[in-house]
Amino acid sequence: MSIRRVVLDVDKSLNRPTLVDLVESIERVPGVEAVNVSVTEMDMETMGTNITIEGVGIDYDKLINTIEDSGAVIHSVDEIVAGKRIIESIRRDY
Repeated sequence: MSIRRVVLDVDKSLNRPTLVDLVESIERVPGVEAVNVSVTEMDMETMGTNITIEGVGIDYDKLINTIEDSGAVIHSVDEIVAGKRIIESIRRDY
Protein backbone atom coordinates (compact mmCIF):
# COMPACT_ATOMS: atom_id res chain seq x y z
CA MET A 1 0.00 0.00 0.00
CA SER A 2 1.34 3.44 -0.91
CA ILE A 3 0.42 5.86 1.89
CA ARG A 4 0.35 9.44 0.60
CA ARG A 5 -1.12 11.45 3.51
CA VAL A 6 -1.51 10.96 7.25
CA VAL A 7 -3.27 13.44 9.54
CA LEU A 8 -2.68 13.02 13.28
CA ASP A 9 -3.86 14.67 16.51
CA VAL A 10 -0.71 14.83 18.64
CA ASP A 11 0.09 16.29 22.08
CA LYS A 12 3.61 17.16 23.20
CA SER A 13 5.18 18.89 26.16
CA LEU A 14 5.76 22.62 25.76
CA ASN A 15 9.55 22.30 25.78
CA ARG A 16 10.62 18.92 24.39
CA PRO A 17 10.60 18.08 21.64
CA THR A 18 10.48 21.53 20.08
CA LEU A 19 8.22 21.84 17.06
CA VAL A 20 11.31 22.14 14.85
CA ASP A 21 12.85 18.98 16.35
CA LEU A 22 9.60 17.09 15.86
CA VAL A 23 9.26 18.20 12.23
CA GLU A 24 12.90 17.34 11.49
CA SER A 25 12.38 13.83 12.90
CA ILE A 26 9.20 13.28 10.90
CA GLU A 27 10.81 14.59 7.73
CA ARG A 28 13.50 11.88 7.96
CA VAL A 29 10.91 9.07 7.83
CA PRO A 30 11.10 7.22 4.49
CA GLY A 31 8.52 8.46 1.99
CA VAL A 32 7.82 11.78 3.74
CA GLU A 33 7.99 14.78 1.41
CA ALA A 34 6.18 17.45 3.44
CA VAL A 35 5.10 18.07 7.04
CA ASN A 36 2.65 20.66 8.39
CA VAL A 37 2.23 21.17 12.15
CA SER A 38 -0.55 23.44 13.44
CA VAL A 39 -0.89 24.26 17.13
CA THR A 40 -4.49 23.76 18.20
CA GLU A 41 -4.29 24.39 21.95
CA MET A 42 -1.89 25.05 24.80
CA ASP A 43 -2.02 24.75 28.55
CA MET A 44 0.59 25.05 31.30
CA GLU A 45 2.47 21.88 30.32
CA THR A 46 1.30 20.60 26.95
CA MET A 47 0.69 21.70 23.38
CA GLY A 48 -1.97 20.13 21.16
CA THR A 49 -1.16 19.89 17.47
CA ASN A 50 -2.59 18.68 14.20
CA ILE A 51 0.13 17.14 12.04
CA THR A 52 -0.32 16.54 8.32
CA ILE A 53 2.31 14.43 6.56
CA GLU A 54 2.39 13.94 2.78
CA GLY A 55 4.61 11.93 0.47
CA VAL A 56 4.69 8.73 -1.53
CA GLY A 57 5.05 5.39 0.21
CA ILE A 58 5.21 6.83 3.73
CA ASP A 59 6.54 4.24 6.18
CA TYR A 60 3.57 4.35 8.60
CA ASP A 61 5.12 2.21 11.35
CA LYS A 62 8.35 4.23 11.27
CA LEU A 63 6.31 7.46 11.34
CA ILE A 64 4.35 6.43 14.43
CA ASN A 65 7.48 5.16 16.21
CA THR A 66 9.37 8.35 15.38
CA ILE A 67 6.66 10.57 16.89
CA GLU A 68 6.29 8.41 20.00
CA ASP A 69 10.08 8.12 20.45
CA SER A 70 10.29 11.92 20.47
CA GLY A 71 8.11 11.97 23.60
CA ALA A 72 4.93 13.14 21.88
CA VAL A 73 1.61 11.31 22.27
CA ILE A 74 -0.67 10.42 19.35
CA HIS A 75 -4.32 10.88 20.33
CA SER A 76 -5.88 9.87 17.03
CA VAL A 77 -5.28 9.12 13.39
CA ASP A 78 -7.74 11.49 11.68
CA GLU A 79 -7.03 10.70 8.03
CA ILE A 80 -5.04 8.28 5.89
CA VAL A 81 -4.86 8.59 2.11
CA ALA A 82 -3.38 5.80 0.01
CA GLY A 83 -3.17 4.93 -3.66
CA LYS A 84 -1.81 6.45 -6.84
CA ARG A 85 -3.21 9.92 -6.09
CA ILE A 86 -4.76 11.96 -3.31
CA ILE A 87 -8.54 12.28 -3.18
CA GLU A 88 -9.66 15.33 -1.22
CA SER A 89 -12.53 14.76 1.20
CA ILE A 90 -15.85 16.28 0.22
CA ARG A 91 -17.96 17.64 3.04
CA ARG A 92 -21.48 16.28 3.06
CA ASP A 93 -24.30 18.31 4.54
CA TYR A 94 -27.11 16.15 5.81
